[in-house]
Amino acid sequence: MNSTSLLPEIPLAEFQYELPDERIARYPVSPRDSSKLLVYQNGTIAHQSFGELPAFLPASAFLVFNDTKVIPARVFFQKDTGAHIEVFLLHPEAPSRVINEAMQQTHRGVWSCMIGNKKRWKTGETLSLRLQAPTETYILEATLIDSSKNWVEFRWWGESAGDTLPFVEVIKVLGNIPLPPYLGRDADINDSTTYQTVYSKIEGAVAAPTAGLHFTDRVFEALAKKGIEKSFVTLHVGAGTFQPVKVQNAVEHTMHAEQVIYRQELIQNLLEKLGQVVVVGTTSMRSLESLYWFGVKLCLASNPALLSGDTSFFIEKLAPYQSYAYLPSAAESLSAVLEYMKHHQLTEIVGETEIMIFPGYDFKICTGLITNFHQPGSTLMLLVAAFVGTDWKKIYAEALSNNYRFLSYGDSSLLWKKQTN
Repeated sequence: MNSTSLLPEIPLAEFQYELPDERIARYPVSPRDSSKLLVYQNGTIAHQSFGELPAFLPASAFLVFNDTKVIPARVFFQKDTGAHIEVFLLHPEAPSRVINEAMQQTHRGVWSCMIGNKKRWKTGETLSLRLQAPTETYILEATLIDSSKNWVEFRWWGESAGDTLPFVEVIKVLGNIPLPPYLGRDADINDSTTYQTVYSKIEGAVAAPTAGLHFTDRVFEALAKKGIEKSFVTLHVGAGTFQPVKVQNAVEHTMHAEQVIYRQELIQNLLEKLGQVVVVGTTSMRSLESLYWFGVKLCLASNPALLSGDTSFFIEKLAPYQSYAYLPSAAESLSAVLEYMKHHQLTEIVGETEIMIFPGYDFKICTGLITNFHQPGSTLMLLVAAFVGTDWKKIYAEALSNNYRFLSYGDSSLLWKKQTN
């Protein structure tokens, strides 16, 4: 791959705005689709209700959703001394690093975690948690096996089921939903439902793809009635999505890698719908744009169909900002991925992406974006600015002056890509 870095400087100060604390939505509206919807296209803005979304999408639009499901990733232990230890699941390490597989493991697994009050937990020390439910008594043990990496070995079983319980079932009983820190509150019983999309399916995220929280069966029925088609990708949102940007040049920010799953049907649909793809959420956008760059890797290989089936799907943070001797079209890139999958008899690809999208990025797949309103100076704010250009300031000023609710439980927007001459 012939490439050299062409990195601009992205001053973080240019992507700040003042967000009053009272504008942060700490609880969702009900029903979900009663939230506000700001519609932006070619410099014009309209204010609607989210339930009216189908009217502002062309019948030819193809919607892509992230069907990840939030897991109760916060687990609280109490030592005999009375000290409380919080273990926050981040990423599985063994026996499988594939999140879907790790969630189905029985009896044992090793995870990379964030650990609260870590100074009170010695390496090799085992903590235990026991809870009696109506049909089963669940036992979970956690041992800190590598303090430098925050690796925790979990063992679990049920008094009736023995060691046959999948990890996901145990965590659903013993864990707690991890709300974004900026909400400033602990999760309550309602969050286990309201902080999931109605179409969530694949367990593994520690944060919700919040653009999808507004969708209801009623909205889906209206979309189907209009003939608008949809498909799903899975990106397991990581805790790094809340990591603040602390450097003045945003390009220097350390991006988090997130696991993503692509199914063959999605890629085939994308090929047929190029130019009409509307993504629901920044996670779906990062997923589809990353897919293009994986296709680039295949296209630039000498013979993509003959590449080893172990070819790693990993999109580096700055992969899009290199100088390439040749870049394939979106259709060529997606076709290369399909050819690769068919050659290796794959129905899905599992990989990771740490792609960073900031102003100057050339979008390859996505033409429309449904998203909430994001934190000042965040990587998500940079992504929105890359998509709509400097009009992001106009959009956010309009939202603030029209009493929109911000962040995860806040209102929504439908944004169309900035037109370039």
